[in-house]
Amino acid sequence: MVTLSVEGEEKTGQASGGGPVDASFKAIAAIVGDESQLLLYSVNAITGGTDAQGEVTVRLEKSGRIVNGQGADTDIVIASAKAYINALNKLGKSIQRTHPQMERV
Repeated sequence: MVTLSVEGEEKTGQASGGGPVDASFKAIAAIVGDESQLLLYSVNAITGGTDAQGEVTVRLEKSGRIVNGQGADTDIVIASAKAYINALNKLGKSIQRTHPQMERV
């Protein structure tokens, strides 16, 4: 079960999966109506010891656009959810870029 604040409103989603990370991703996707595809899921330790922080990177693709999201926490499921939400937020932003060799008008 995941609860998110979406534009100031709390929304809760529940899902099951192949593990807690998969289930949390599915619950988040259900809350926000996500249709992106997960291309990469990577976990790295960024500190040592018994209270080590894990850093998660996810790569999502939607309609030909690819973004990376990062999240860190001592709980890898929370770090994963942070990374997934970070990537979803990037996908939600409309980005208009000018080709670097094109002159600005």
